[in-house]
Amino acid sequence: MTTAPARTAEVAGSFLRLGLTSFGGPVAHLGYFRETFVGRRSWLDDREYADLVALCQMLPGPASSQVGMGLGLRRAGLPGLAAAWVTFTLPSAILLTLFALGLSAFGELGDAGWLLGLKAAAVAVVAGAVQSMATTLTPDAKRASIAGLAIVLMLVIPNSIVPTALVQVAAIVLGGVLGLVWLKRPHRGAKNRETPAETRVASRGARRLGVSALIAFVALLVGLPALTAVTGDATIRLIDISYRAGALVFGGGHVVLPLLEAELVPTGLVDHDTFLAGYGAAQAVPGPLFTFAAFLGASMTTGPSGILGAGIALLAIFLPAGLLVIGILPFWERLRSWEPATAALTGVNAAVVGLLGAALYDPVFVEGITSPATLALAVAAFIAGTMWKVPAWATVIGAGLIGWLLL
Repeated sequence: MTTAPARTAEVAGSFLRLGLTSFGGPVAHLGYFRETFVGRRSWLDDREYADLVALCQMLPGPASSQVGMGLGLRRAGLPGLAAAWVTFTLPSAILLTLFALGLSAFGELGDAGWLLGLKAAAVAVVAGAVQSMATTLTPDAKRASIAGLAIVLMLVIPNSIVPTALVQVAAIVLGGVLGLVWLKRPHRGAKNRETPAETRVASRGARRLGVSALIAFVALLVGLPALTAVTGDATIRLIDISYRAGALVFGGGHVVLPLLEAELVPTGLVDHDTFLAGYGAAQAVPGPLFTFAAFLGASMTTGPSGILGAGIALLAIFLPAGLLVIGILPFWERLRSWEPATAALTGVNAAVVGLLGAALYDPVFVEGITSPATLALAVAAFIAGTMWKVPAWATVIGAGLIGWLLL
């Protein structure tokens, strides 16, 4: 049997590779995760993966990072969660910190050929994930209809009327309700694969730890603003701002940016032009967009800044995500074994396919396909990944090189 340190090292190696190559934003990350951990490593099946994605979509914070934490937790416990987060997050955090420390050395990145190639590769990766998950999770008319309804909701309701994050949650809830009513008996083959004993997180000890994590989540959310007001300490203020951003924002990195700007720019903690430059750079690095917090921490005009500020802001903005995963996942896995919940989750899984399908169009396709050349590159990357079974990281690197040479 594989030892715990060996499993932790396996988690670290897998997520480090993804942290270096996962361009394209949170939806693309989910595609990379699915290709790596479902398709290649078989750590879990499509149904279990979709359950985890559905859970993280309903939680505040960075959904793709939370999925990564959940995968690490399932595989190697708390050390696995820590290893997954550190190795997936650190590459982009280091790049953004270095960018903050040497901002004047960088030029405009928006039209760089290598970046256009990476965006095209993200289209291929997400398309492959949607195709594979749809084959498994929406094989009949009812489940395909639930997925189609989720796509319609995501693409038809304007963000100006209802925030995208709320539409996502509504689509997932609606999928669950339709599954409970419409799919009363789980489809044959829809049973959840039993998690191996060494990776199961739903033990009594894990549930006790989960309750403690949820208490800590609430205590910090309430206590940090009060502590900041009492002490006026600049370090505590940075922790408070970053923690609240990670704890209260649904919808991922793009949604957290206005909150961070409102907290940091008007107060003079970060210069407006610096904020915009960092936002542009964050689009060009792999890994989660929440690592933008490292750039902001390094760019602070008062209080902790530089490497220290980057580290504080980075830890604080991801801490709520870790606490929520530790707190909720053990109870979620227990709930999945209850038959009515299984029927509801069948509908939720179909809705998740719809959410990914909608995101494949906007923002992945809309932002990634900007010319006939990028479309051709995306098609080639899709064929390479789905037909020739080229690993996602190799496809991404290859597309980046082709974009640098030709676009």
